[in-house]
Amino acid sequence: MKASWVAEKKSVETSLVSGAELFIQGLQDEKVEVLFGYPGGAVLPIYDALYKSEMKHVLTRHEQGAIHAAQGYARVTGKPGVVLATSGPGATNLVTGIADAMIDSIPLVIFTGQVATTVIGTDAFQEADIVGITMPITKHNYQVQRAEDLPRIMKEAFHIANTGRKGPVLIDIPKDVAVKTAEVKEVAGIHLPGYQPTLKPNILQVKRLNEALLQAKRPVLLTGAGVLAAGAEKELVAFAEYHQIPVAQTLLGLGGFPAEHPLCLGMAGMHGTYASNMALYDCDLLIGVGARFDDRLTGNLDHFAKKAVVAHIDIDPAEIGKNVPTEIPIVGCAKETLSALNQTRGNKGDYNEWVIQLTKHKTEFPLTYKTDESELKPQKLMQVLHEVTKGEAIVATDVGQHQMWAAQYYTFLESNRWITSGGLGTMGFGFPAAIGAKVGKPELPVIAVVGDGGFQMTLQELGVLQDWELPVIVVIVNNKSLGMVRQWQEIFYEKRFSHSLLDIQPDFIKLASAYGIDGKRAETEKDVREALTFALASKKPFVLDCVVTADENVYPMIAPGKGLHEMIGVRG
Repeated sequence: MKASWVAEKKSVETSLVSGAELFIQGLQDEKVEVLFGYPGGAVLPIYDALYKSEMKHVLTRHEQGAIHAAQGYARVTGKPGVVLATSGPGATNLVTGIADAMIDSIPLVIFTGQVATTVIGTDAFQEADIVGITMPITKHNYQVQRAEDLPRIMKEAFHIANTGRKGPVLIDIPKDVAVKTAEVKEVAGIHLPGYQPTLKPNILQVKRLNEALLQAKRPVLLTGAGVLAAGAEKELVAFAEYHQIPVAQTLLGLGGFPAEHPLCLGMAGMHGTYASNMALYDCDLLIGVGARFDDRLTGNLDHFAKKAVVAHIDIDPAEIGKNVPTEIPIVGCAKETLSALNQTRGNKGDYNEWVIQLTKHKTEFPLTYKTDESELKPQKLMQVLHEVTKGEAIVATDVGQHQMWAAQYYTFLESNRWITSGGLGTMGFGFPAAIGAKVGKPELPVIAVVGDGGFQMTLQELGVLQDWELPVIVVIVNNKSLGMVRQWQEIFYEKRFSHSLLDIQPDFIKLASAYGIDGKRAETEKDVREALTFALASKKPFVLDCVVTADENVYPMIAPGKGLHEMIGVRG
């Protein structure tokens, strides 16, 4: 038996297969569950190999839909989202999603077709230098020159995408490489001497932070997406509870710390809570964990945490000190670093007065809005979504007012239930991202909260819901405008609503019906509750067009150039 097995293995190793078949085998080796894509000429050999395989493939209606769906899948599963598109326009249609994933640290492995190696550089039909185009917006990229290199490149790409600071990696495959044959050989291992992310923190820096905690009177934790990427939620709660440190969260960090925890201050930044923003303004020790201190969080840097010693924990050393001067830099994985802090903790500081002060801020200046029974307020809509779903749904959003209302009023009790475009601010992101989330977590309810503007950018993906009968609920926050643009024009441009009002729009319910999907128009809180209850029970796709107060604005708000303490629209 042994001799026979060895002979059989040798036979497999020396057999010749096409580059396309090596591609399928590479996906299987990485345990890829699903591929999001769109076919075209340069990837026909790969799609022919897919036809013969059992690999699950979701055909989106646009390449942008494919990559946003892959992002949603990656967000909720922690696994790299995998995308396949053809050369030229197929590849360039992915660029927005690649840039979005890069800035928000989403692990993706993107495969693009390319014209044959013999005609690269001749402006051949559907040729585009996607490697050159995406170099600034990928963590790494490759162009495969030989079929035999594909297994090694794929293994490296998945490793790079999902380790260190996660991000997108692109592999460009010329058509002739997909056709040419090569021997099937097992990849010995990954050898990347220039890529060695630091996971474990320097213990001396951990000691410095412990010492700073003893000196502090007003510490605050600012937690971002790095906590979620590292799976450090339990370590964060343990650290915050032991020291009794209040926790503010970035937009992408929501869910990393339970929203109903007594120490949770809510979201910080341009539309953050009064308690969070004042904590960052008044603190004497700021501990950033997996957050990159972007402008929407900090406001005017001249007023940001000026009374504080700043400690910054991040797996990407390039982020530390980039925007905010940092006295205690700690390069390392959030989970490893918080674990080290928990293991080395000793005496505790006394922050009781500070916690009482911030709790008072939460009580006296909560998120609030003017109610009006005659209209459906968008804030109330988000609260109803939370109540009906019991806070258990995955919520994916586009960008704009509805995004901020969802962040403020759909309080996230668990991690990986919040999917949104942060750094790039991509309209059209929410709906396809919700599709990817549902593919990744079919057991959870998934709601796409979209604006009437953003939905029209990717609404063709209703075809995917129809194809797969995916029970995603699309909630359109319909204020007949590009809401955030309109808000800024109202506040800063003397109500000159230049091309931001969408008086002419489709009948979204008829549109859903054209795809064979049920829908309803809601104008009252009762309408929303009834429709959501029906949709959740039906286990089918559903479109809910919610007509909300047209001129409602997102508050609190920090105007450009202002500090966190200069919020407008705060109501006591």
